[in-house]
Amino acid sequence: MDKALYDRCEGWLLEIQDHLRDELLPFWMGRGVDAEYGGFLTYFDREGRATGETVKTLVGQTRMIYTFSSLARSGFVEDKALSIAQGGVEFLIDHFWDERHGGWFWTTERDGSPLNESKIVYGLSFAMYALSEYGMASGDLRGMEWAVRTYETLQSFAADNLNGGYYEFFERDWTKKGPGRKGGDRKSLEVHMHLMEAFTNLYEATGAPVYYAKTRELIDLIFRHMIHPEHGTGIAQFSPDWQPQRAIPFNDVWGSDRDADEPEGRPLNNTSYGHNVEFAWLLGHSIKLLDLEMEDYREAIRRLYEHCVARGIDQDGGGGYCEGAHDGPARERNKEFWQQAEALVGLLDAYQLFGDDKYLAAYEKVHRFVFDHVINHEVGEWFPLFDERNALIDDYMAHAWKINYHTVRSMLQSEARLLKILM
Repeated sequence: MDKALYDRCEGWLLEIQDHLRDELLPFWMGRGVDAEYGGFLTYFDREGRATGETVKTLVGQTRMIYTFSSLARSGFVEDKALSIAQGGVEFLIDHFWDERHGGWFWTTERDGSPLNESKIVYGLSFAMYALSEYGMASGDLRGMEWAVRTYETLQSFAADNLNGGYYEFFERDWTKKGPGRKGGDRKSLEVHMHLMEAFTNLYEATGAPVYYAKTRELIDLIFRHMIHPEHGTGIAQFSPDWQPQRAIPFNDVWGSDRDADEPEGRPLNNTSYGHNVEFAWLLGHSIKLLDLEMEDYREAIRRLYEHCVARGIDQDGGGGYCEGAHDGPARERNKEFWQQAEALVGLLDAYQLFGDDKYLAAYEKVHRFVFDHVINHEVGEWFPLFDERNALIDDYMAHAWKINYHTVRSMLQSEARLLKILM
């Protein structure tokens, strides 16, 4: 690496470290904990003020537990982060677990009273991810106990033993929901990707062969059914027997899901740049922890990163687009915060794996967009959504689905990679 590139990497690292320590952590340490009822508060406006909305979601609560646990594992404000994570775990167990039917409720009121009692596998994946992370950070056996209990519930009620993989949307009693927007007849790359990271965490935390085997099984299933055989990019949604379907939004949504432009859903020739790079770097993490042969996956990972760099990065305005064709240009050219967060990690991962400077050039396009446009430096968190001209569309700092999971994780993971690059 020449000196000019070294100096640029060092500058990016300093920006990341300052943002994490001086902006992101103070934002969430000062606002996130619900001191009255327990758990976490997650709705804040552009100025960082509470909006008055108080519904608590399984994904929001578990992602907050994960974030504070990962901060503790990384050595940041360890005692305080663990204390905050512990409070979140206790609220989760006391209020989200369904003692009658098993599994976690989808949403509750602020005081923990059940609101939406559905069982949704996306939420279960983050419960396993967060609780195993908390267990590793704290040594508190409840973390692993409840992570394992979640895994066993998933296997008992959601596994598709005929076609492989998992059904994703259930009523409280684990009856599958109806078709279409109810989600009962769909499987998705997003859910199975997050199950892969959750199973990987369970294996890291326990060393148990069953989680090793399940992670391997899930990786193989994703490549067998969910990656486009010609283009190497992710396909979003499927029928239970793995026939690709046009991606539709669901009634019980996660994130700031927006309606597809067409009633039938997004085109079949469509892929998510953010999910592709997130899957690529998470897969690399799983490969290392499971001690698999990187060469067996190297070309598949390269194709995911190549597609993002060629199609998903705005070479003029910076940042990354949301979605586009497997074999053509970006279709949804808005720029959402979480795609930027995952691209930062993934593009550094690509440079470490392949040593090609084009990945650092693409990283710089995203980094500058994030630090010059996306971060609300005066408040500390990230704006959620911009259009293709970098004009702000939504300006809140947090809600039930946009919390600190993507932003803090991106900064922790990017910092770790830049430190290795600079060694």
